[in-house]
Amino acid sequence: MARRRHQEEHENHERWLVSYADFITLLFAFFVVMYSISSINEGKYKVLSESLVGVFSEPERSIKPIPVGDERPRTTEPDRSMVEDNPNSTTSIDNPGSDPLQEIAASVQDAFGDLINSNQLTVRGNELWIEIELNSSLLFPSGDAVPNDMAFTLVEKVAKILAPYENPVHIEGFTDNLPINSVQFPSNWELSTARAASIVRMLAADGVNPGRMAAVGYGEFQPVADNATAEGRARNRRVVLVISRNLDVRRSISGVGSSKAQPDAALQRAGTQSAPASPVTGSIPGSVNNSTPAP
Repeated sequence: MARRRHQEEHENHERWLVSYADFITLLFAFFVVMYSISSINEGKYKVLSESLVGVFSEPERSIKPIPVGDERPRTTEPDRSMVEDNPNSTTSIDNPGSDPLQEIAASVQDAFGDLINSNQLTVRGNELWIEIELNSSLLFPSGDAVPNDMAFTLVEKVAKILAPYENPVHIEGFTDNLPINSVQFPSNWELSTARAASIVRMLAADGVNPGRMAAVGYGEFQPVADNATAEGRARNRRVVLVISRNLDVRRSISGVGSSKAQPDAALQRAGTQSAPASPVTGSIPGSVNNSTPAP
């Protein structure tokens, strides 16, 4: 019987297509994932990018761990451009007889006229302290304490105004009465305090002396409007920068909140001295008037 010839198996020259198809599939999946995360928070991205720049450009920071949210240190030299832009005002260094609170209030009004006119920023005060109130929507996303992109611009302008002075500053955080219960913020106490602390860190990074500042959170418990309406809740979500004449005034105000504090006789006595380490050498009479409409 004739022996069957073994049929030679045909060699497959297209086996590379399997690997190629797998590679294309993985590449497609990669771009899908990249697209899905492309809508990032601009504030978080800016904080992270500036932290990385600080690591690679400053040797002393490259050997230390940098917490998330830390900003690249900027110049500590006070920037007086916001004050010098106003020809009718001078810094307390140049004019020992001037009132720093009045100068700060005037500079803020000049720098933020548009926001003041739209009732998104309010400047008010008296002879012992002034308040700069900002709507939280200008600074933070809903339910978060990471500053948005606009916050960096606004806080940098405020820092340029405050840096030449030594008056104590405390930042107050407030929320509406809608509950929040997340891992990061179990209640509105934590959210309001974290927002105030974020502003303090940004001011310090922009050249304001950290030893002058404090962060206070009042949660939902000091409303200025009715929480029953959306408009009222929006007004209650706010951050207030309080610039005091001295430390005694700051401590008294922070104990009760600027919205409840009154310039009583005790505060009047405390307010007769200038701020610690201030370039002003004597007592400064005068007051800051409520020159802007209430929101």
